[in-house]
Amino acid sequence: MSLRQFEYALAIAEEGSVTAAAERLHVAQPSVSQQIRGLERELGVELFARTPTGLVPTVVGRAFLREAEVAVSAARRARSTARAGADELVGELVVSVQMGFGTRQLPGALGALRRRFPRLEVTVFEEPSSAELERLCRQGVLNLALMAACERSPADAHHLGDEEFVVVLGAGHRQLAADRVELRDLEGESWVRFDRDSALDGVLLDVLRGNDLASTTAARVSQTATAVRWAAHGLGVTLVPASAVPHGHEHLVRPVFPVVSQPVIAVVRQGAGPAEAALLELLRQETWSESASFSPAS
Repeated sequence: MSLRQFEYALAIAEEGSVTAAAERLHVAQPSVSQQIRGLERELGVELFARTPTGLVPTVVGRAFLREAEVAVSAARRARSTARAGADELVGELVVSVQMGFGTRQLPGALGALRRRFPRLEVTVFEEPSSAELERLCRQGVLNLALMAACERSPADAHHLGDEEFVVVLGAGHRQLAADRVELRDLEGESWVRFDRDSALDGVLLDVLRGNDLASTTAARVSQTATAVRWAAHGLGVTLVPASAVPHGHEHLVRPVFPVVSQPVIAVVRQGAGPAEAALLELLRQETWSESASFSPAS
């Protein structure tokens, strides 16, 4: 088996066909087909099944691809570390963030990182499930993750600060007259909530239960920006991290009492290289508590 075969298999899984995978990898289609057939012969299993919508991994194939992704990521990191010089970093950096966290802080840190190391390729994705983030961290797929909690050792986990949650109200809502909204005063409100398995909905549900508030659901959404916009139009109120409030909606946001917050923890992979160290330092320089900026005068 070779890393090239791993990369071909991962590309087919993502694209759904050999042709599309070959185009993405800039190689001939017969070469991709030959490599996958050779890989399946060596393993003695079928990695992909043909369906009306394209090629999909088999059960065995999915298990194989998870490990292949770990191997390919490790190889890329090794190349990056080996080629890193005093003044230059090249290679790929994979970052994942718990949905809603670092919406304002992360772009600034990544922008500074790219300006310092323009040949460094950075891939970022949001993950709604904290459990899935934890799993990815354990597998070693991620270079760095931002999350509220982790089971990693203190050497791998760095507390950057705390993300305070704020309530978003509709235009004309009576609570906009207050500098800070007491949660008990939201009794009877309908809520714009998040997908049931998301960490954000878990926070909201804990708040509702802890303050004896009815969990009346007006809508469920997948993105924080959508929740804010729907709340702004009066569909219901919502609770989001302060940094996740889109520009132009600050006047509809209030801090809450009792305070709702979660720690922001940066988890770096074991044996982290200079790219992770540079990004971690830039993240430390960001401000991680912003709810005080939301006031009636904002």
